[in-house]
Amino acid sequence: MPDYRAMDEALATIAASAPDLRNGLTNHAPMAVEALAAMGRADAVLPWLAGYRTGFLPRPSGRARIERDAWQAALGHEDRFADWVAFFRDELSEAPWQAVVARWSVRLAPAQCAAATHGVIRVAHAARSLAQAETPLRRDELADGLAYWAATHQTLPTAPFDGRARRAADALGAVPVVPPAARRFTGTIVSSLQALEEFAPFAPTIGLLDVTGSVEKVVSDVSETFARVFVANAHDVLTAIVFVHAVTSVAALRSLVPYVPDVAAREAVRWSWQASAALYATFSSAPAAVDVAPPRASNATLVDQAIATRDEHAIKMTEACLREWALRPSPAYLAAAQRASALLRPR
Repeated sequence: MPDYRAMDEALATIAASAPDLRNGLTNHAPMAVEALAAMGRADAVLPWLAGYRTGFLPRPSGRARIERDAWQAALGHEDRFADWVAFFRDELSEAPWQAVVARWSVRLAPAQCAAATHGVIRVAHAARSLAQAETPLRRDELADGLAYWAATHQTLPTAPFDGRARRAADALGAVPVVPPAARRFTGTIVSSLQALEEFAPFAPTIGLLDVTGSVEKVVSDVSETFARVFVANAHDVLTAIVFVHAVTSVAALRSLVPYVPDVAAREAVRWSWQASAALYATFSSAPAAVDVAPPRASNATLVDQAIATRDEHAIKMTEACLREWALRPSPAYLAAAQRASALLRPR
């Protein structure tokens, strides 16, 4: 059962920190502590955070007010994170958080790849925490998540697709993969995604996915497909981190779908599919695994293994996989969770 007793204390510790860490990577603290709470492990929240917070940077200062009739001009400006925070705190002071999530999830949906998908993931964790209980700290965390998504705004190339849309497992086979010699990884996932602007075959990928029928089922189709991608392609720390996001970003979207209209939800799933497909196109070395044996470990043991790694990606991956497995008990989710912990454990 979820246990959010430590959530606000953790958020109070995180509140003064920047959205990125000293090492230049995304600050995962608010996402990981919420994942631990969702898995019922309130006991692990503060001990995990005590070690992780050593990498925090102080929160940056604002530059100028973002006007409501000119917000588009501030998209993608990471140096305006604090300005975006102020903007979204104003939004949340004037409307219920559910309405703010609905409005901005739609507006920001085309940028689901932003910050290697961390924008949408952080917002989804914040929304799920608020659904448990509305507190000032949780509203502020939602503002921070939305601000990070907006400040890191990035979109992928799109083009009309004139073929037959199909379910995720079949659609994956039609995703054009960047030849290894043409890949441009310069130290960040974002750099590889930016290079897709020069890989024209990728642009129609957005239209490959069939989003008809139950939105919840389509999300499951996509998340299971990328859990199988993880099993087949995660073989070291880098590839584990890359393909973790192909799963966790899709699972995160499930927490936002209930707040947006049906048509917008289906469009959001398309953008989520595109973001995960982009990771596949730029980092994969194998197709998705077909035959996956479930681990012998119990679900509780999988949680313990993730916590033992102290790795934020292993924690978030395990929570996402167990959540998706509860809705569709595919062994791919459990195998992916166990593999993530094995690859990301301390060496």
